[in-house]
Amino acid sequence: MAISTTEFHVERPTIRARFDRFFSALAGAYTAYANSRSRIGEIRALEAKSDAELKAMGIKRDQIAQYVFRDVFYV
Repeated sequence: MAISTTEFHVERPTIRARFDRFFSALAGAYTAYANSRSRIGEIRALEAKSDAELKAMGIKRDQIAQYVFRDVFYV
């Protein structure tokens, strides 16, 4: 019968690493929020167009959000 043991050491992240990770996540969330807020104007402008104008652009009214965020999300 063979017996084997495995020993490994798990290092806990330092307080600085935890703060860095927290603020990095916070900055990422803020950036995503700011990017979405900047597109509200474009969404409103497209919603103000007539169906004929949207059709000329190749957009259906229910696809406006997908069109505006097409570079962020693959839908």
